[in-house]
Amino acid sequence: MSEIEIRNLSKSFKIKGNPVVALDGINLKIEKGDIFGIIGMSGAGKSTLVRSINYLEKPTEGQALIEGIDLSGLSEKELRKKRSEIGMIFQNFNLLEQKNVIDNICFPLEIIGVKRKKARAKARELLKIVKLEEKEKSYPSQLSGGQKQRVAIARALATNPKVLLCDEATSALDPQTTGTILKLLKEINESFGITIVIITHQMSVITEICKRVVIIDNGRLVEEGTVEQIFENPKSDAAKELISGKEIRYTPLDTLDTERKIRIVFRDNSAYAPVISNVILKFQAPVNILKADTKNVNGKAVGEIVLGLPEGETLQENILSYLREQGIAVTEVKEHV
Repeated sequence: MSEIEIRNLSKSFKIKGNPVVALDGINLKIEKGDIFGIIGMSGAGKSTLVRSINYLEKPTEGQALIEGIDLSGLSEKELRKKRSEIGMIFQNFNLLEQKNVIDNICFPLEIIGVKRKKARAKARELLKIVKLEEKEKSYPSQLSGGQKQRVAIARALATNPKVLLCDEATSALDPQTTGTILKLLKEINESFGITIVIITHQMSVITEICKRVVIIDNGRLVEEGTVEQIFENPKSDAAKELISGKEIRYTPLDTLDTERKIRIVFRDNSAYAPVISNVILKFQAPVNILKADTKNVNGKAVGEIVLGLPEGETLQENILSYLREQGIAVTEVKEHV
C-alpha cells in the first residue's frame, strides 16, 4: 500500500465570480519512506496540491488517501488527529516571533495536550537532531534563515509524523544553506523512515535529494518518473524548461540557424570522459557546444551538453549512433537553446 495516494483530484476556485482551475485530474502514488518531488513553475498548482494532501485545501473532486484512509471520509476530530501524522514546513518558516526556539518546538505538542515537562524533553531531543542545542532560548529574530528553517523542521517532527511536506522550504535560502537543509532532510529520511514530499520550482533541489518526481504544469500532471529518467530524457515542455532553467522560445528553427541540435546526458564514468574531443577525433568534424553543465543527481555526477551537429545527415546519424554506443542518452532539441 502506498503511503500517499491521490486519485483524480481537482480543485477549482472562484476569483471575482470567474472559475479558476488550480488542479485538474491529478493521479499519483508516493511510497512509504520515499523522498518525492513535485516541481513546477510559479502558479502551476503544486502548493495547492501539497495542501490537498493534508486537506488544508479540500478538493473539489477526487480523493487524497494517507495509508489507504480517504481523508474526505473523516470527521473534523479524526482529520485533526490524522494531520498530526503529517508535518509541514514552509518557505517563510512560520515561527511564532513572541516565543523562543524551544517554545516554538513545543507548541504543536501543547495543542495536543502533552505535558510541559515531557514536551520540553522532546523538544531538546529534536534540537540535537537539527544541531541547534545552544539556541533553545533564542528568539526567531536572532536566528539566520537556515537556523529558522531548522527550528521549523524540529517543530514539524515534534508529533512524530509519518509524512513531512516541504512547501518551497529552501526558496528563501542561499545555495550553501539550501545544501545543508537538504542534507538534514535526507538524514531525517534515512534515520526515521519518514516519507518526505518536496514542493519546489528548483530542479537543483530535485536532483540533489529526490528519488522520484512529477512535473505539474497549469494544474495538470504532465510527466512522472525517477529523477534520472526525467533529467536524462525530459518529454514535456515544462520539464525541459525546468531543466534548462529558462523559458523555451517557440521561434521557428529556420529563423535561427541550420544546425541540428541534440542534448546529450552522460553519467557515472562517462561523466568525466572527453566526449566532445572523442567525437571530433573520430569523425574529423567540428561540433558546436551551445550549453554545458555537470550536476549532482542523487549523489552521482551527471553531465549535460547541448550540441550543434555538423552538416550532413549521414555524418549526423553516425555521430548519434556513436554517442548511444557509449551509453550516452541523446535527445533531439527542437527549441531554441
